[in-house]
Amino acid sequence: MRGREGIPYQEGTKAFLVLPGNDEIGGSVLSTLHLLDPAVRPAIEAFPEISIDRETLSALRQMFDQQAALADLTGTGIKREVTEVPGLQPGQPAVRCLKYSPNKSTEPTGAYLHIHGGGYVLGAPEMADARNVSLASRLGITILSVDYRLAPEHPIPAPLDDCYAALAWLSTNAERLGVDPRKIAIGGESAGGGLAAATALHACHIGEFPICAQILTYPMIDDRTGSAATPGDPLTGEFIWTREHNQTGWKYYLGGAQPDAPFVPARADDLSRLPPTWIGTGAMDLFRDENIEYAKRLLGAGVAAELIVYPRVCHGFQQAVDAPVTKQYLRDQSEALKRRLDHAR
Repeated sequence: MRGREGIPYQEGTKAFLVLPGNDEIGGSVLSTLHLLDPAVRPAIEAFPEISIDRETLSALRQMFDQQAALADLTGTGIKREVTEVPGLQPGQPAVRCLKYSPNKSTEPTGAYLHIHGGGYVLGAPEMADARNVSLASRLGITILSVDYRLAPEHPIPAPLDDCYAALAWLSTNAERLGVDPRKIAIGGESAGGGLAAATALHACHIGEFPICAQILTYPMIDDRTGSAATPGDPLTGEFIWTREHNQTGWKYYLGGAQPDAPFVPARADDLSRLPPTWIGTGAMDLFRDENIEYAKRLLGAGVAAELIVYPRVCHGFQQAVDAPVTKQYLRDQSEALKRRLDHAR
């Protein structure tokens, strides 16, 4: 059996696409599972199928929190601290962050403002603890990872306010923290990548705190992806983060507000003031096409942009920690961040 553009389909028991007017091919339910990198597939198969709504969010958050184990700092040369930064506006709560910094440093370091993923409705900095410890140790930098407020309890502008508050604190306290204020990059994964892109847009518009680079891993930047009008490539979006999840996440995050920039980065009219950008995404990730389009628009706006599309992987592929593609992604990401920090002036 052949699918779109001659790609072979495999009959199975799991649907990868539910769209109005789409019939099952040959009367069979189709899956893209066989297209995944074999080294990634076991980790993706082990991920539980989840349903996201107001009734399930509490249990889902608890499940993710229980799975987020802190890394052993022995031999890393890194110390980890819980830091609370002031809220952006008077009366807003303090923003909890995890700060990673070198135990010994004679010169000011670069810094990376990290924002965790979770579809704007899930997650915490602890989810990325092992990667942030490794990144801080490898590059000898300071990392501040933001525990921003989550939707639907806190729709826009709250999540962006928290991320911008963290950027403001990191920038204004750079000297005390041993950070070079000219060498502050920003980034994250999925919704964290979306918030990083939104924070960069907001920061560039205000012009108060410079950002030397954005490092975005399959960023969630376009509310239209996965809608009935913009379903996307049927070979994307079966695993981890689906079309249904995406539309729910955006609905909760926007909270009924208009989907405008900077909250929805893909809807920004002007990208010309953004810093050099690295984007890594997966060929089977639901966000693949919106990420490619954003990279094209950055290039068209004169921004130095790099894009890597990792073959045969989907959203969350890094859960396969020993897979060659995961190791390659981690090398690419850290090298891109190092280049941008080293070249910042």
